[in-house]
Amino acid sequence: MIGSVIVVGAGQTAAVAARTLRRRGFDGGVLLIGEEHAPPYQRPPLSKEYLAGEETSEGLCLLPERWCADNGVELRLGVRVVAVRAAERAVELADGSVLRAGALLVATGGRPRRLPGFEGERVRYLRTMGDADRLREDLRPGARVVVVGAGFIGSEVASTALARGADVTVIERAERPLAHVLGERMGGVLAALQRACGVDLRTGEAVRGYAETGRAAVVLTASGRAVEGDVVVVGVGTVPNVEPLQGSGVEVDDGVLVDEYCRTSVEGVYAAGDVARHHHPPTGRRIRVEHFDHASLHGMAAARSILGQRSPYSTPHWFWSDQFGRNLQYTGHASDGDEIVVRGDVEGFDFVAFYLDKGVLRAAFGIDRGGEVAAARQLIAARAEPDPAALRDEDTDLTDLL
Repeated sequence: MIGSVIVVGAGQTAAVAARTLRRRGFDGGVLLIGEEHAPPYQRPPLSKEYLAGEETSEGLCLLPERWCADNGVELRLGVRVVAVRAAERAVELADGSVLRAGALLVATGGRPRRLPGFEGERVRYLRTMGDADRLREDLRPGARVVVVGAGFIGSEVASTALARGADVTVIERAERPLAHVLGERMGGVLAALQRACGVDLRTGEAVRGYAETGRAAVVLTASGRAVEGDVVVVGVGTVPNVEPLQGSGVEVDDGVLVDEYCRTSVEGVYAAGDVARHHHPPTGRRIRVEHFDHASLHGMAAARSILGQRSPYSTPHWFWSDQFGRNLQYTGHASDGDEIVVRGDVEGFDFVAFYLDKGVLRAAFGIDRGGEVAAARQLIAARAEPDPAALRDEDTDLTDLL
């Protein structure tokens, strides 16, 4: 019987795991250890509503103080775990103290990938609430904002900056945004959306350097261009926070390796969320996913596994992004060579694209089509082989294809 659980990390995954442990009847000790001083909070609004000043820090809180007190969940914040002693199911803190438990859950998340040379007074990376507070001050009407990276974080920041009256330039090394996830065709649609909304989007443009003058930030590109701005926001992906596991015996490779039950290579040690590269049965491979829905569901799965209530984590992944007045949603995993079947108006940015692999629905991407993406997620989970003509037909209810 597990007497207590220590969660290394205090973000979305950790908070959901703590709630799940209590809801599933676990009455042992639950301790969350986090480096930030703020209690667990939602991160997706940091590039959208919170950055825009439309949401408060209280509104983002995941584990209110009252809930923790009522449910016997302890938070140790502003504390760094320097080492995980996996075999002992123990953690060593920066002050040298060692804490032990019946089970450990590693939910340390990730940090922004930093570009060499991109440091200075005018450079911003976005991960924490403090980062968003600082960046918000830069997003003034008429400010020149340069965003490096047209992934979801970069695009959401660009959208928020544009709405606050800034002039926005986005530099993306790929020919089309998110083509590695959505494919070239849908990446082209995202490029068209940004440009239609007023973003100066420069694709196929790698950066090679950065400099600051007395009046501007200057991004130097591989083609020899110098792009000036008042502030530069770098959004080029994240790096999993695996450092406390070095030498622990837990296998690590672009994240903590776990099976479909969130178990690491060491008994009694689990990992979930952004930091975990998990075996995903529908795809037959290990994947590291950095999205809110996954962080929540994986936290639940880890808690159930710790309690011995194991079921494979095999839900099709799903994520969303609100940008430029549109809601983007994606579910599943597309591959090169998939057939794309489209329902709706691509040029009007009101459609859903279905990705078929030898007739089997593998993924779906939609703009302002959340209901249809949700139905597609069910079809993907069922490994359905829907008729392409039915997918194209606006009058077909996708739930009828289950």
